[in-house]
Amino acid sequence: MREDISDLSGQAAATGQPLVLVVGLARSGEAIARLLLRRGYRVLVNEQRERSACEPAASHLETLGCDGVYGGHPLDLLDQPIAFIVKNPGIPYRMPLIALAMERSIPVYTEVEVALWDKEVTVAAITGSNGKTTTTTLLGEMLRHEGRQPVVAGNIGLPVAAVVDDMTADQPLVLEVSSFQLMGTERFHPHLGVFLNLYSAHLDYHGSREAYAAAKWRLFANMTSDDVAIINWDFDELRQGANRIAAGVFPFSSRALDGDGVFVRDDTLFARRNGETLRLLPIEEIGLVGRHNVENCAAAAAAALMLGVNPQSIVAVLREFRGVEHRLEYVRTVAGVSYYNDSKSTNSQAALASLAAFASGVIWIAGGLDRGEDFSPLVDALQNKVEAAILLGQSQNSLAAVCELAGVPQIRCVTSIPEAVLAAQSVAESGQTVLLSPACASWDMFSSFEERGSMFKEAVHRL
Repeated sequence: MREDISDLSGQAAATGQPLVLVVGLARSGEAIARLLLRRGYRVLVNEQRERSACEPAASHLETLGCDGVYGGHPLDLLDQPIAFIVKNPGIPYRMPLIALAMERSIPVYTEVEVALWDKEVTVAAITGSNGKTTTTTLLGEMLRHEGRQPVVAGNIGLPVAAVVDDMTADQPLVLEVSSFQLMGTERFHPHLGVFLNLYSAHLDYHGSREAYAAAKWRLFANMTSDDVAIINWDFDELRQGANRIAAGVFPFSSRALDGDGVFVRDDTLFARRNGETLRLLPIEEIGLVGRHNVENCAAAAAAALMLGVNPQSIVAVLREFRGVEHRLEYVRTVAGVSYYNDSKSTNSQAALASLAAFASGVIWIAGGLDRGEDFSPLVDALQNKVEAAILLGQSQNSLAAVCELAGVPQIRCVTSIPEAVLAAQSVAESGQTVLLSPACASWDMFSSFEERGSMFKEAVHRL
């Protein structure tokens, strides 16, 4: 139901408060609306869903003096004297309301930008196509081990707007930031930024790989020589792009480095700073599964070192940390078959990294939203490793074709996660692994990858 907005212009003028339009009432929308109200703005929330679907958040905001328009995105919202818009990161810029706002030169930001305006906190921000949540969590744990009381937020857990006003000046803010969030930044200025990797992803949102990469590089746009950029030296594109960053660069690599940085040599993780080399630990002692996680560990270690964390704390966390939910998460073993939940694997590169963690005998559950991705890079990884593929979702036919090319012995198409788990159980033999690593987003069948992963775990626990 749409509420009357005809008097908002007069109200804003009468109070002298700038009017902000918050588009999208998901977690970050509600949090930024509350923060803006505390900071003296007048706030209008606009949500595609009906108001009844937005309770109790809609009523809570109304009691705080926030107006709301629900059930669509009417263009005449822009006839109000809007100072700026804060949009949900998932809403594309081609959405008519946002596109018209940009035509009218109304600034459009994301919550991570606005929440940090005029806040004096040390910000460490992590981005990349894959590995963000694991690396962000690792860095938070390393700081916590040191007694630093970090706040971990952003694209993981709580929105920045929900935590920043309660922080003290000595608490580091560790943020996972996506390309969607970075596109809506203008003044966002982390003191330390981590760029993990760069693959083709979210092209349906950004329109091109170039636009996607440009959004990622915005992480460093406002950095100065007093700041630090942690860059994956294994990627030529990132190594070359580092030359355009004003911040000091401290690289990490899965191979040996000639200069400073965190790197792997002789199956051991090392750190070198100011020419002094420190042995951290053998790779086999790292608690996380998978070679791709070695890079995540190296990145987190590099960031922690540059934030002043003691190497002993770094090593302790790398040994003890067992991973993040839905990221190559061990679920249980049933009749000698191990089950792993990697629901966060939402693109081919993430699935490749997860498949690489297992030598052979994989029963692969995959499929989801069809975004037109080319799955052919998976062929080599599937050959002689995947014994059966259980496929579901919009992309199941595309993935089935790739599995046929790879010579996967058994290919089955199913319609649900519970059915997929039962199908996997029926073909798996003792000593093999059932791996949910979809290589696709979840939105064709689920509200999130978390819902998909939780359903997988529930189905496994029912076996």
